[in-house]
Amino acid sequence: MATASGAPFVLYGRAWCHLCEDMRAELEPVAAQHGLDVEWVDIDEDPLLEARYDELVPVLTLDGVELCRYRFDACAVQAALLARQS
Repeated sequence: MATASGAPFVLYGRAWCHLCEDMRAELEPVAAQHGLDVEWVDIDEDPLLEARYDELVPVLTLDGVELCRYRFDACAVQAALLARQS
């Protein structure tokens, strides 16, 4: 299940969040290796998302399933990518 933009990965975060930037930097090469797009969503631009995620960011999802919060979890991402291929 891809998002409206067609990206299977969605990274919810904030523009001023260093953890969000760290996760984005770790995710981008993994996504590129698998030929997948990443949609960056700034929760501060949507009151509903801000209320939902507030201090939980960054939050990474793949096909709508949450994989990790706060820090990039390479094992969870790789497991989800393997499951996605089968």
